[in-house]
Amino acid sequence: MRPLSIVAPDWWDYTTLDREILDDAARLTPEDLVALSRPGFTVKIYDTVEEFYLAEALEYIHAWQQATPEQPAGICGPIGPTEQLPLVAQLVNELELDLRYAHFWGMDEWVIDGKEAPIDFPLSFARADMELCFNRIRPDLRMPPENIHFPKADPTEYIASWSRARCVIMQGGQGEVKHWAFNDPPRREPPWTETPPPPEVYRQLGTRVVDLHPMTIIQNARTSGGGVVQNVPTKAVTVGPLETWRAEKVSIWHAGKHDNPFGQRLTTLMISKRIVDTSVPMSLLADHPNVQFNFLRSGIGVCAVEMH
Repeated sequence: MRPLSIVAPDWWDYTTLDREILDDAARLTPEDLVALSRPGFTVKIYDTVEEFYLAEALEYIHAWQQATPEQPAGICGPIGPTEQLPLVAQLVNELELDLRYAHFWGMDEWVIDGKEAPIDFPLSFARADMELCFNRIRPDLRMPPENIHFPKADPTEYIASWSRARCVIMQGGQGEVKHWAFNDPPRREPPWTETPPPPEVYRQLGTRVVDLHPMTIIQNARTSGGGVVQNVPTKAVTVGPLETWRAEKVSIWHAGKHDNPFGQRLTTLMISKRIVDTSVPMSLLADHPNVQFNFLRSGIGVCAVEMH
């Protein structure tokens, strides 16, 4: 039987892994991270914050430049990080990029009382995308509203939209619980009380409403709500592994703000070595054919004791 989670005994998470894996990850240097690149998994490090977020913004541009009337194309993007979004709008305007055949999929949204959060909800992800990016694009260049796909509590329409255009890239961050989007570790409940669900079971999950791991709730209170945890919903609708594997590339951006030095190292090691365990959802990307991890050097940090 695997150990109980240190932080949430009713859930699976990375604290239930074998101690040797955890210790190996903690020892990795930035140079070690780059050396973990392999075919199908690329690790890049950016030295300045300007390079980092510009490169992230350019992924939107490169995806949208491929959109044609015959083959519409787009990108699935996150809220967290968000610093790239105003840069995307600025680039579209400066390049006069016509987005009429481009698509965008939001990754996730909060669910409150069984419904997706309204766009006027202060923590709304759709609101952030619109205010930080799409509303800043010149009206004559904007993509049609029907090409902007935000997930809803009833995900039927959102799931169908993935057949309307090719997803060139799925972009995301990494949460403290090692998720992409809100693909959190599952609860520790039958039939998965002694071991977490096998990867082939988790991989069958599509866009759905999920209960959020306590670590995720605390993280979002810290990063987006000044620590006011009671304002953070406990459920969300999230893009699933099924849609993720329809993306031609998955690009994860580690600025050091959403996960810590240890967590960034752990998932890099597990994906590189193909250690796939659903207590660490990000590790499932070891089986995706084209994954890239992007690090901001100043955000990599060190796994060392430092008293404050």
